[in-house]
Amino acid sequence: MTVFARSIGVVLFYLFLSEMAVAQTSDVKCQTVSATGPAQTLRCDGGITITAENGAQYTLSDTNRDGRVDSVELGSQAILLEVPKVPKGKRFTVTTPQAIAAVRGTKWAVDTTGQKTSVFVVNGRVAVRRRSADRQSVILGPGEGVDVEDASPLVVKRWPAPRVAALMARLGQ
Repeated sequence: MTVFARSIGVVLFYLFLSEMAVAQTSDVKCQTVSATGPAQTLRCDGGITITAENGAQYTLSDTNRDGRVDSVELGSQAILLEVPKVPKGKRFTVTTPQAIAAVRGTKWAVDTTGQKTSVFVVNGRVAVRRRSADRQSVILGPGEGVDVEDASPLVVKRWPAPRVAALMARLGQ
């Protein structure tokens, strides 16, 4: 094999890796069950499923130290979460630069960029609040979403089918 061919192979390998979701974990037990197509799916202890858009940057954490993931810090792009009902007084949270979304059990998606976080609920209920000082919050139900931006108020809206379909397609759904 020539040096040129090896170089091309290395470049293609790293381009492929750069498209995969980038997750860091802190002592949580999750296994990759699918890494093909536009997203990567993880199954975690406790029946939690996390599907991350390729290229998403996120960190999984076990804040209560029970060996199960209970929070995600999402830095960019989208994730879809399925969390079975957790005991009263406990929450599963997703934190982005603009918002914190928390549930006791549901299926929902979070999409973030440097300027905006969007949260959409497939089923169940999700509480969403700003990270800023005003800490404005809303509760979302099935089919509802909210866009969290710096200065605009939080407005719960029923998302149109094309917007839902576009987000879910990015997540391999």
